[in-house]
Amino acid sequence: MTDMWGYPQTAGYQAGNDLTGYKVEATDGAIGKVDKHSDEVGSAYIVVDTGIWIFGKHVLLPAGTVKSVDVSARKVYVSRTKDEIKNAPEFDKEKHLGDEDYHRNLGAYYQTPRNMPR
Repeated sequence: MTDMWGYPQTAGYQAGNDLTGYKVEATDGAIGKVDKHSDEVGSAYIVVDTGIWIFGKHVLLPAGTVKSVDVSARKVYVSRTKDEIKNAPEFDKEKHLGDEDYHRNLGAYYQTPRNMPR
């Protein structure tokens, strides 16, 4: 089981790097820019401003979804599709700051494979 709330060691993220403003790429294209991020142990994440893609919404992606960080190109690549991100539980900027149930539910959503044949 992957730790959804920690950056994978293979992602190339260095603690303390400011990802704010980095472009975010899903497996099937651009989804927005990093509006906020955290590298707090056990609850690391990025908040993505999706702009017009999903009507100016923000989405919270656990750090475990980060596939790689390209510092020179200022891009974060995540291992989820646009649809997976679009259909994720609603971002709640109040709950994400310490609500363990919210983190557990969001982590479970991203932990569960979505591309399984039906």
